[in-house]
Amino acid sequence: MSAVAKARLAEERKSWRKDKPFGFHARPETEADGSMILTKWKCFIPGRPNTEWEGGFFPLTMEFSDDYPTKPPKCKFPAGFYHPNIYPSGTVCLSILNEEEAWRPSITVKQLLLGIQVSMGGWGCQFDSILKAHTRAKSLPAKTAVPEGHS
Repeated sequence: MSAVAKARLAEERKSWRKDKPFGFHARPETEADGSMILTKWKCFIPGRPNTEWEGGFFPLTMEFSDDYPTKPPKCKFPAGFYHPNIYPSGTVCLSILNEEEAWRPSITVKQLLLGIQVSMGGWGCQFDSILKAHTRAKSLPAKTAVPEGHS
């Protein structure tokens, strides 16, 4: 991991521990020996109030490359998570996660997770392409289809 990425992720972790939004969880994964893997974070996002997601806690992984913060992290829900802003692979479709659109190196982990939560409450992104991807996923064998309760 580059020194820049390592320093930024250590600072993100420190900042998160001091000021995390209520109900959110985010922390680096750990090795068997207890050491942190700063490039891969396990997160849980609470469902936004007054939406059909209210009351739920949704798992998400954030993977940071050596080019972070120049490049955004990859944010994914479990494969097959059905939502209009999430591809069947689990990849989140959000402009602030796209380096060719709205990504800026100053965007924090906190801002990303809050942005993902907001996007879960609406129909944004490239709805047509995601709908086609989900339709294709439903036609695949059951192993790769949308989980029960999410169709």
